[in-house]
Amino acid sequence: MNTQITGGSPHRLGAHPDGDGVNFAVFSANADSIELCLFSEDGSRETARLTLPERTGDIWHGHVAGLFPGALYGYRVHGAYAPERGHRFNPNKLLLDPYTREMHGSWAHNPAILGYDKSSGAGDLSFSAVDSAAFVPRSVVSDPAHFEIIRDHPDTPWEETLIYEAHAKGLTRRHPDVAEAVQGTYEGLASNAIIDHLHRIGVTAIELLPVHSFLNDGFLLDRGLSNYWGYNTIGFFAPEPRYFGPAGIAGFRDMVARFHAAGIEVILDVVYNHTAEGDHRGPTICYRGLDNASYYRLIKGQPRYYVNDTGTGNTVDVSNPYVLRMVLDSLRFWVQNMGVDGFRFDLATTLGRESHGFDPRGGFFDAIRQDPVLAGVKLIAEPWDIGPGGYRLGEYPPPFAEWNDAYRDTVRRFWKGDAHSAQELGARLTGSAGEFDRDGRRSWSSVNFLAAHDGFTLADITAYNRRHNEANKEKNQDGHNANHSDNCGVEGGTDDEDVLERRRRRQRNMMATLFLSQGTPMILAGDETGNSQGGNNNAYCQDNAISWIDWPAADDAMTAFFAELSAFRRAHPAVRQPRFLHAATRSGDGLPDVDWRGFDGGTLNWRDPGLSCLCVTYRGSGEAPEHAVTDDTVFAIFNREEGPAEVSIPGAPAGFEWYVAVDTSRDTPDIDAFSDPEMTVEGPAVVALALRDTGAGPA
Repeated sequence: MNTQITGGSPHRLGAHPDGDGVNFAVFSANADSIELCLFSEDGSRETARLTLPERTGDIWHGHVAGLFPGALYGYRVHGAYAPERGHRFNPNKLLLDPYTREMHGSWAHNPAILGYDKSSGAGDLSFSAVDSAAFVPRSVVSDPAHFEIIRDHPDTPWEETLIYEAHAKGLTRRHPDVAEAVQGTYEGLASNAIIDHLHRIGVTAIELLPVHSFLNDGFLLDRGLSNYWGYNTIGFFAPEPRYFGPAGIAGFRDMVARFHAAGIEVILDVVYNHTAEGDHRGPTICYRGLDNASYYRLIKGQPRYYVNDTGTGNTVDVSNPYVLRMVLDSLRFWVQNMGVDGFRFDLATTLGRESHGFDPRGGFFDAIRQDPVLAGVKLIAEPWDIGPGGYRLGEYPPPFAEWNDAYRDTVRRFWKGDAHSAQELGARLTGSAGEFDRDGRRSWSSVNFLAAHDGFTLADITAYNRRHNEANKEKNQDGHNANHSDNCGVEGGTDDEDVLERRRRRQRNMMATLFLSQGTPMILAGDETGNSQGGNNNAYCQDNAISWIDWPAADDAMTAFFAELSAFRRAHPAVRQPRFLHAATRSGDGLPDVDWRGFDGGTLNWRDPGLSCLCVTYRGSGEAPEHAVTDDTVFAIFNREEGPAEVSIPGAPAGFEWYVAVDTSRDTPDIDAFSDPEMTVEGPAVVALALRDTGAGPA
């Protein structure tokens, strides 16, 4: 193939058609030269190898005339192969373009993708002369018409948000009302059956586990398993093709459009902290071969090895301006061209690390907060990594929200019966102000959850004392030890109806606690149906019935109760206030915005280690401007004791009366049951009372 290449432009990284051909630009600070490899339509033959003719700063670029969208390509990079100096260039390895939006072909688990000779006694210090092209996909020149700007976004206020964490495949793979052809696909996610279900339970945002293209780890393939969760990213611009349905890549944008039409936001779990290339023994398939020393943090004095703050073998160096640019370009692409409404940043502490350690005013946070495209999207941090000083709950700058694992553990411990847990519960019910009330942050900054993909499901929290991860083939050594779970008397499955009812009651109690807490609630998909993973608390490699939601076995009574709780929260702004409650006196009525009391109506003894019964009254924040004060009031009762308990109810304001809106001792609350000055709470339960006008219908 007689193909001519000219200098082109360095301004846009990636491959961009311009009508006359395609401009290619790629970053590398340490390469000697970079070759652009073109392939036949089916990807089987390399038809041209062209050296990028220009370098502007650290951007290598060239323009190929007569090339059009759909063309297949890759890069080969020449430079020093000196692992002991941090360089791992090897032109025998065909590399993915970091900016590609599509891939052609698939990855093969083969030693050829390693930059070194696996059979050599020198390990990664050896050099592989084997060509890897037969075992890696090709990058694709995308048609810009397929990625036009999307401007329609629901933009749900944080205080009205309910997040539903789901897996792109597992949510629909076993759903009987999703057409078989789209089960487990992007199209299936936004099917009528799923949207109707999300509407029923009041979900406003679906948060998808990673959908950036990723690899299956070699050690998992050797065990006959796969990377189900997807935390092994290789392409930050390309949707993972294993979730494509009949529409292919267009199915992702179609999915987003359908969710938006239904008023549901789409949030992506994104993994910019590491890549699928792993440690020094991993493959050379993209970033390592382009510029290992720029893309990754290497150990000072031993640059053969990688800083491993992520626990995955490598750490992306977001402090490098071109790596940071790639992350920002990726985020903007998913917002503008794919319609995404927000991001949950996996191991976000890693992204905030500078040379001196984690810095909430570091380059990543400065860049993302000043970006006009990202100004209106939801940003959620997983506030930890495994590096030094990695746990940073509450330390992220606004407008970030954060996963609050302290909330998760506190609620589990309280309902399990742990001493001293009630005191902590009080803090969690009011938005974890100790962690988040600073720098103008709001109570929605605390993303409250009972369960997430990583750990037990809600049903398993009440059915297992120990993890049961044998199917992962790691001798049950993987996963969390501190689950704060309680099997209610029997480990695992049982036909004992008393045990089963105790479990269902515990789940209802925990759900009600979540919906009566200030902050942003997030639920794990399937928890509202009683879904179990059989005690597996680390199902990252289980692309099968262990992880797929078992819709045929769904507990409809549990789902209905969940829907009632969600409706109650939507109807009562007192339980979802953006401002923190600090018992500030309200100017309008002289009452505190939050009021704690014991069951006898007296002051709570917060020093009692066995405290297990408490009541709280939520009123509109005393710190809010007059125009923003809610006149809603909710009285909530949390009873952990087994037997019936008498609770003194505060007097209702003139012209109002209390009614029972939530009662976890029943599958469905009886809203016509009115309270007297005292009411009986039946066993371990959560009860919420709301006010209504005398003689009027329920609020």
